[in-house]
Amino acid sequence: MSSITTAEWQARVDLAACYRVLAHLGVSDLTYNHLSVRVPGEPDALLVKQATEMFDEVTASSLRKYSLDGTPRHDGPALKGGSLVIHAGILEARPDINAVFHTHTTANIGVSSQKQGLLMINQHAIKFYRRLAYHTFGGFEFNMSQRAPLIESLGPHRVALLRNHGALVCGRTLGEAMVEHQYLEMACRGQIAALSGGCEVTLIPDEVAEYGVTQVTFDDPQAAGAKDWAACLRLAHRLDPSFAL
Repeated sequence: MSSITTAEWQARVDLAACYRVLAHLGVSDLTYNHLSVRVPGEPDALLVKQATEMFDEVTASSLRKYSLDGTPRHDGPALKGGSLVIHAGILEARPDINAVFHTHTTANIGVSSQKQGLLMINQHAIKFYRRLAYHTFGGFEFNMSQRAPLIESLGPHRVALLRNHGALVCGRTLGEAMVEHQYLEMACRGQIAALSGGCEVTLIPDEVAEYGVTQVTFDDPQAAGAKDWAACLRLAHRLDPSFAL
């Protein structure tokens, strides 16, 4: 891998760390789902895991590099399926986005299937107050015809619940996507837990949610979730430093 720049290698290490940490946190759908990042200095290329790997198998060197049209920049097959439709599609359409996380968890599938969507039912949800898009399920995202509707549903947002499907979390940086994903996951888990007993629940009033969202940093992508992102990198190294090879 002598042709890989220092910046690309760092992106590989950071993306592999995201896969390993999410696996540790219980985010797993066997070999499905992907996390991707735009290649530094190459805005028309992305890094993503191999389709046959589980999250806890990913390493910096096992990540694959593709042009956004799906052409491999290595030996091997072209990009296809959700990696091409969702990841390459969003990175091509949204130059402000540099990282895309698509996951299926029990919690985010559950909330995406509830008609009311994400409720202001806990403080983790406040971060997504009026910042969350919804996309109607139209089948597995295997076909290019499904790309445009997804991008249209996402609109100017960076986070979406895919109805009856899962979650989509995009970030201006990998760190932002990682931390936002965790906030969304906690919000969804909290909602499922609160509604599971069948008792009456207390919702956060709109005026409180409006105030709470002003308390969170959004403007600076480097500052968004910075301390938690640093902690995630430390965790990845503690779990298994071989991810960085």
